[in-house]
Amino acid sequence: WIDDNYFNARSMDVYITKLRKHLKDDPSIEIINIHGKGYKLIAPEAEAK
Repeated sequence: WIDDNYFNARSMDVYITKLRKHLKDDPSIEIINIHGKGYKLIAPEAEAK
């Protein structure tokens, strides 16, 4: 997000909160905050077929 103002930051917080709620039933998926950088989605790799 290029514009680093309060409203953009709050929009991202709301989006991440909703995403975490949607993914909460799968303990193998995690969203972590990397201070000063952003967020990281950690998920198991799909099996190659």
